[in-house]
Amino acid sequence: ISPKQLCGVPLLSERRNVLFIMADDLRTSLGCYGDSVVKSPNIDQLASKSKVFLNAYAQQAVCAPSRTSMLTSRRPDTTRLYDFKSYWRVHSGNYTTLPQYFKSQGYFTMSVGKVFHPGIASNHTDDYPYSWSIPAYHPASFRYEKEKMCKGEDGKLHANLLCAVNVTQQPGGTLPDMESTDEAVRLLKTRANDDVPFFLAVGFHKPHIPFRIPQEYLGLYPIEQMTLAPDPNVPKLLPPVAYNPWTDVRKRDDVQKLNISFPYGPIPKDFQLRIRQHYYAAVSYMDAQVGRLLRTLDELGLANSTTVVFTSDHGWSLGEHGEWAKYSNFDVTTHVPLIFFVPGVTSCHDQLRDKHLINKPEHARYQCDLTTISFLLLGLFSCFQKELCTEGNNLAYTFQHQEQGQDEEAISFSQYPRPADTPQVNSDLPDLKDIKIMGYSLRSRDYRYTLWLGFNPKTFKVNVSDVHAGELYMLADDPGQDNNVYSDFEPSVMLTKMASLPHVTLNSFFRNYTQLPLIN
Repeated sequence: ISPKQLCGVPLLSERRNVLFIMADDLRTSLGCYGDSVVKSPNIDQLASKSKVFLNAYAQQAVCAPSRTSMLTSRRPDTTRLYDFKSYWRVHSGNYTTLPQYFKSQGYFTMSVGKVFHPGIASNHTDDYPYSWSIPAYHPASFRYEKEKMCKGEDGKLHANLLCAVNVTQQPGGTLPDMESTDEAVRLLKTRANDDVPFFLAVGFHKPHIPFRIPQEYLGLYPIEQMTLAPDPNVPKLLPPVAYNPWTDVRKRDDVQKLNISFPYGPIPKDFQLRIRQHYYAAVSYMDAQVGRLLRTLDELGLANSTTVVFTSDHGWSLGEHGEWAKYSNFDVTTHVPLIFFVPGVTSCHDQLRDKHLINKPEHARYQCDLTTISFLLLGLFSCFQKELCTEGNNLAYTFQHQEQGQDEEAISFSQYPRPADTPQVNSDLPDLKDIKIMGYSLRSRDYRYTLWLGFNPKTFKVNVSDVHAGELYMLADDPGQDNNVYSDFEPSVMLTKMASLPHVTLNSFFRNYTQLPLIN
């Protein structure tokens, strides 16, 4: 973006700082995405001054593969990371990450909370020192997330799914996301007067389960006002391989007491309402932490020199299709928020100090993968003119030009591995060695199309002639993706659609799937 005047304000010629915020398991349940239930004033305020991408999708709806894909701008079939048990630099390739590139360009890079997935997936160091100038920070109180911290009806502590707590009674009188915000605020203060630009990534743990959140946020969502998902039943024509049995939810003490049948349930309706209540409360709690970060930028005089990005690693099912987790290719698990605030570009200079929500954010309908984030960020910095090695699409031009309508054949790609054709205990999180089937999914403006194909975990090859199942949802009549019409279409219809898509994109991801005859 050239340093011209926008809204009467000259764009900054110096390099901007970056605040990169990532939520965990956050679907598009935000006011700025049209959710009428949620209360997310801080993110909505950010969105009102930002470019809001309405059609952004994660590449795999589970934490480690999604985050690695996003931060390396490479798809899971390239990183070969489908589970949590490999470090991509030694497993598939020594790829440059987004923060690593900023670091190489003279930025001071910092990580707080859950940015890379911790553990083996990021070499037990969050990819330090490659990606970060200083070791990554993790909140000390996170160690209690899986312990018995939730007071049950019997007065005892349990490892529950629903875990609204009195924060003052928690270890240290705090919670992980509160600690992460404290540290991020501290780091911002240390960088406020430094001439070296910074890249600060802040990863919030919520609304990831368990819903260990301050109990006062439940008051925002009275249980009598909560409603069930509009499609709470498993679709009749859903292939069994496509269903995820939400095993991690079942392991929680309060859910185990319900004696829910495996794999389809259902969860009792009164408990469904409570899950939805707690999820929304967790979103509002996380939103409050985002507000603290944004207020700090303003108080330190950094708002006019800091690009802010807000996104999530993937979504989460709240009872849609009878599911309660991520681990699928549906929109509710792959569709994520993607918000870019660029000072002097997405907002006028004087608007930055406006504390009132402006309900007219610029919504971009461009279909995009989260592999695009690297291109978007780097493309917004005029000093970065190199051609980058990436599998994302460069949408930085969308910040300079008004949207000219939707590209009917723009495609976003997602995928999910399965160990078997029918739901089993490890269907949600199969280890690499157990993956037998890969579900490749295309999301266009008017349809979602998925093929479940045979997969060899030793060679990382897919067998395009081994079709286990298919899904096709026509979104104009079926926005919730409940009516699978795959068997209703003649093969020639989808082949014609597929043939019109960009072959370079399809060939790199679907490996010549345009030649694959569909089966009825």
